[in-house]
Formats: sequence, structure tokens, C-alpha cells
Amino acid sequence: MNQEQLLILLPEIRRIAVGAGEKIMEIYKSGFDTETKSDDSPVTSADLAANKYIDEELKKLDLQFPILSEESAHLPFEERASRDTYWLVDPLDGTKEFINRRDSFTVNIALIDQHKPIMGVVYAPALGLSYFAGKGLGSFKTSDKSSTEPEAIHSRDVPDTAIFVGSRSHTGEDMVKFLENYEADNGQYDLQSMGSSLKMCMVAEGNADLYPRLWLTSEWDTAAAHCILNEAGGKIVNIDMSPLLYNTKDSLLNPYFFAIGNNSVAWNKYLPKSLIDS
Repeated sequence: MNQEQLLILLPEIRRIAVGAGEKIMEIYKSGFDTETKSDDSPVTSADLAANKYIDEELKKLDLQFPILSEESAHLPFEERASRDTYWLVDPLDGTKEFINRRDSFTVNIALIDQHKPIMGVVYAPALGLSYFAGKGLGSFKTSDKSSTEPEAIHSRDVPDTAIFVGSRSHTGEDMVKFLENYEADNGQYDLQSMGSSLKMCMVAEGNADLYPRLWLTSEWDTAAAHCILNEAGGKIVNIDMSPLLYNTKDSLLNPYFFAIGNNSVAWNKYLPKSLIDS
């Protein structure tokens, strides 16, 4: 897909993400049902309503690509492997944030081509914030409350005091040891907690320097923000510092990874020995 096609398609995906966010907020304000899926993760009526809306709207577009969503049936890898280009969707990322009435949940829509994200939209409906990017088009942020043009965003060099961003729900021993190792080598740091894909967006806009994800995630959790971070000057890599790719294996779980701003720090040197040796 070329840049001209991406430029035409991106406003449509932004519209769809905002529309899904409106469905979510209607339920957020009026009340919702919660169930537990087979993997013990929660799902709400808002997840399902947003998924239905996104699925219907993507199928109306002139450019038709297969859709893989967290809330849709997952195809076996033998079928997925033949897909060069497809939509990868998380209709409600940060369901636990949503359930606990914290506003940092998002709608994530990404377009994957040849195992890499080439378009990404992240919309946080409770905050009224949109982040979006297309390959070669740059990365941008806008607010529902502002009438100004979208603002171009860029990741930053690491300052004297690095800012790390982490998950509210998943901070295990590996993360604790990573931070201890970093502090022993560099002194103080700042750690901020955030839910959903907004953590990667914080790195993309230069409000954080690193998101070390030393816990499992799924491919739909990262793909949209991955494109946004790429276009802002950052990257997402596995803990061996190789690129994070999509749809390359049977499992849809990501390995542990680093979401990195505009720097070339060898962050994996601060990993606990157990991860380095594994």
C-alpha cells in the first residue's frame, strides 16, 4: 500500500475509532455487564458493542482487508499465515481500567502489512484524545476539545532523569529487578503508571523514554501504538533488541518487549539475569 492510499484511508479509520469510542462511552455512563473469557480476562458489553461497530464499518470501506480482532473468532495460524495485509483491532484496550472507572482505556485499530504496522489509530474516548499515524506520513495527536489542527508528535532523547512508564495491572518481579539494575547503574529515574496502549503513546509524544513490557501482551494490544511510535521516531523491539513483528507464529501473544523513544540505549543490559539467559 502506498502513501497516497494511506493518506486517504487514515481519516476513515480515525472516524471509525471515534465512533467505537462513542459506543463505549454510552455504556460507560449507563452501566455495563462483565463476563470472564476462557483465558480469565474480563470482557464487557462495551467491548462487544465496539467490536461489532468496528467490524461493520471496516467492511464498508472500498479497500477490503481481513479483520483480526480480540473479540472475533481467532483463525488458526495456517489460515492467518496467508494474510499479507489485514486489520488488527482491539475494540477496548484496558478493559480493567474501564471496569474500575479509570479513564485510560482506548480503541486500537492497526493495519498490518508484511508483519509490520503501517497505520495505527489509538483513541481514548474518556479523555477525548486521538493518536494516529501512517507509514511515511508522521505521527499526530489531537483532542476532541480543541479546534486546532492535529499536532505532530516526536519521541525524545533520554534526559538526565529517565522516565519509564509501566502497567497498573502487571508489575512483576522482572520489572522490579530491571528498575533496580537501572538505578544501580544510573541513579534516579521516574516511573509513571498508565493503562492500555497510552503507555506507548506517552513514549511517542516524548512524555516518557521507555516502556519495558516484561509481561505478556497480545498482538492487538500493541499494533496501533507501534505504528504511532515508529512514525514519531521510536521503535518497539524484543528484549534481544530485534524488531517486534506480527503474525509470524501460532500464538498471538507478543514476547516481552521494549517500547523505546528516540535513543539507542541497550536497555536489555538491565534485564534480570534469568531473562538474559532464557
